[in-house]
Amino acid sequence: MNRRDVLKGAVAGAFATGGGWPASAATAPSAAHTVERWGVFEVRLDGPAGGNPFLDVDLHAEFRLGNRAVRVRGFCDGEGVYRIRCMPDELGDWSYRTSSNAPQLDGRTGSFQCVAPAEDNHGPVMVRDTWHFCHADGTPYHPFGTTCYAWVHQTQDLQQQTLATLKDTGFNKIRMCIFPKSYAYNRNEPPFYPFPRDASGKNDFSRFNPEFFRHIEGRIQDLGKLGIEADLILFHPYDRWGYATMPAEVNDRYLRYVVARFAAFRNVWWSLANEYDFMHALSTPDWLRFGRIVSEEDAAHHLRSIHYGSTMYDYTEPWVTHASLQTTAFDKALEWRAAWRKPVIYDECQYEGNIPQRWGNLSGDEMARRFWRCIVAGCYATHGETYLNPEEVLWWSKGGVLHGSSPKPIAFLRRIVEEIAPRGLTGEDSNYLSAVSAKGDMLWFLDEHQPAEYKFPLPAGQSFRAEVIDPMAMTVTRLPDACSGPTQLKLPGKPRQAVLFRKLS
Repeated sequence: MNRRDVLKGAVAGAFATGGGWPASAATAPSAAHTVERWGVFEVRLDGPAGGNPFLDVDLHAEFRLGNRAVRVRGFCDGEGVYRIRCMPDELGDWSYRTSSNAPQLDGRTGSFQCVAPAEDNHGPVMVRDTWHFCHADGTPYHPFGTTCYAWVHQTQDLQQQTLATLKDTGFNKIRMCIFPKSYAYNRNEPPFYPFPRDASGKNDFSRFNPEFFRHIEGRIQDLGKLGIEADLILFHPYDRWGYATMPAEVNDRYLRYVVARFAAFRNVWWSLANEYDFMHALSTPDWLRFGRIVSEEDAAHHLRSIHYGSTMYDYTEPWVTHASLQTTAFDKALEWRAAWRKPVIYDECQYEGNIPQRWGNLSGDEMARRFWRCIVAGCYATHGETYLNPEEVLWWSKGGVLHGSSPKPIAFLRRIVEEIAPRGLTGEDSNYLSAVSAKGDMLWFLDEHQPAEYKFPLPAGQSFRAEVIDPMAMTVTRLPDACSGPTQLKLPGKPRQAVLFRKLS
């Protein structure tokens, strides 16, 4: 068995249970299959192996449920194998019919039954209540993310170590690049390349390397089993292989291929770029075209955004579902949220670590503090870690293990938010930082202030029970007496404290 067969077998078996990967249709068009809602149904076909199938062969399928039709692009997986993937989002009896300019692939038909999802399958994440998120079945989702840009381009041992680390954290989203990355503390060659390369390193942009993309989708599936959303970065400027300066037709073909391969996985998000404004070969019309391509090609309608370096993108663009920010301007959160009327994620608000670069040497307490600043504004944040070590395995780039102190208090905050505000918090203007939940619980974060006592302006006619929270020590002190209206409380008199008022029925 060769390397390709080993990898193919590993990927094909990764989601054989849990409705994730995939229920495959045999080449016989009459075969019937069952797949759970928001699982992956795959049609596998044998077709042309000669010539250049990545350029010459056009393949689609129309999936039908009653009068509803969903058109999906297929893709070549190499060696004459073609696949079409669908994520059925409604229960019932589905059918499909293929269309192709290759006679072997044209007019193939089949059917499958979409059944109820497994207990841990809540569907893809979508926007809810303007500024927040939920899964397709209505289960609340609050993004508490981390950053591992190039973890999928490391050794297998290091990738498995990263997955083991993620299993024991509270992170439920990860920002990661599809293309390999060339940057400080990340100079290694990747195990696979997205396009064939000759001995001199010249890319053949007319073809894809299916082994590269099979590897990525295997990692997406691994994350899905951990309940982690894969925020896939489609382009970035940190490149020495030629991927940041590809011709327009190659960029477009790449986007269509990636969407065709990955969009059926329910834990996928699309980020058009990391620091798009540093990619000087591209301009605003290019990004608008990319946004349109991803929106049109993705039948599952996954979340879409773009990240910037210094020039903020126009997040009012219709293709954008949420804002992905690189800034520490937390005082602007309420203003931006109101202006864009979309969820706001501070995806890069600097990192915990000790590298020389100013953006990568926060203390653990400061990293956790920034999450609190975002949450009480009704927004969200993403973690990163950049601690020096002799092997130059920094979490933010290569993954591995976490060395910092912020993940635990961030997970502590996530538990609080999920308990009191399943539909998210709404930030409010106040003397200190405050937010309210849909059921009327009120959360204050005193940030750097350290009052020994403070009169909280609670609404009259409603009763609350107060809890004093130390976010960094991860302690909760419940006060015994109910309170109503303006309420004076004695406080620890140290910075970075929070007070939660739980509304009593």
